[in-house]
Amino acid sequence: MTAPGVAAIIPAKDEADRIAATVAAVRAIPGVDLVVVIDDGSTDATAELAREAGAEVARHARNRGKAAAMATGADYVARHEGVEGGDAPRPLLFVDGDLEASAANLGVLVPPVLKGRADMTIATLPPQKTAGGGRGFVVRLARKGIEDLTGFSAVQPLSGMRCISRPAFDAATPLARGWGVEVGLTVDVLLAGLRVEEVPCELHHRVTGKDWRSQLHRARQYRDVALALARRRARRGLR
Repeated sequence: MTAPGVAAIIPAKDEADRIAATVAAVRAIPGVDLVVVIDDGSTDATAELAREAGAEVARHARNRGKAAAMATGADYVARHEGVEGGDAPRPLLFVDGDLEASAANLGVLVPPVLKGRADMTIATLPPQKTAGGGRGFVVRLARKGIEDLTGFSAVQPLSGMRCISRPAFDAATPLARGWGVEVGLTVDVLLAGLRVEEVPCELHHRVTGKDWRSQLHRARQYRDVALALARRRARRGLR
């Protein structure tokens, strides 16, 4: 059986200024042999620039949110593999579209999954050069919820940069909606009896600010995380 490569999936909306650099960096990661950008209803040239940088592109006609983009990416990879006729499904490397050159550092997430040491790895980021405008409410909610359900204490429970085996991804589908997707993934993979490992990774991305749009984003994020946790508690008969 031929060892699988890794498929990188990059959900992106209106990332024309950054997507080409992100794609180039991801393509340089050892083992990555397929890069798919999911243009989630962009109004700029994200799709065209991603394609020019060497990615395959799938596009949502309207913005459907991160979880839907991740699911579309996973489906795209599965169809590609069906045509390709490979021996084993690729692990999936999820990448934020705004990482630019620092995305190359995500290579550290891949070996634990390829070697079978972990079923999912999660990048933990250093403090960002620009401080965000939040007070950590969503992080605390996510961390406590994950720990209550699984016993796992996550350093950065909302990190979206992950490498996950295909069986582990399938164990977590259907994905939690919207911004609850990362918390849902972590809980579902752990409750399936699979292994999760956090890995420090030198990444730099845009942080949310203090304006009303950023506050609205945090409110939506809190709502989606709370909903993801509530649904998983209900499945286990917890309150």
